[in-house]
Amino acid sequence: QVQLVESGGGLVQAGGSLRLSCAASGFTFSNYHMAWYRQAPGKQRELVAEITSGSSTNYADSVKGRFTISRDNANNAVYLQMNTLKPEDTAVYYCRSRWGFVNYWGQGTQITVSS
Repeated sequence: QVQLVESGGGLVQAGGSLRLSCAASGFTFSNYHMAWYRQAPGKQRELVAEITSGSSTNYADSVKGRFTISRDNANNAVYLQMNTLKPEDTAVYYCRSRWGFVNYWGQGTQITVSS
């Protein structure tokens, strides 16, 4: 059974930091590209950061220089370190795994950044 379980969300003041974790199970984690998406109220879900199976990374322009994605293949986990958070970063953050046309999603974790 495939599972992606996000954790680390919460309420933080602007300028603060949070670290999200996504624990994966039920598939060969090291083969999969992993990513973090987010969805704010009334907006479409958008890519925040992606890390390939080879650990190449890609970031949305809005988070470049503030967020860092990383993965730990030994522990089947992907992380998102978020620094200098802004109120516009408020959203539900989702973990996604992808291998070819196979996609899995986590249930999401809420991040709220207060001004």
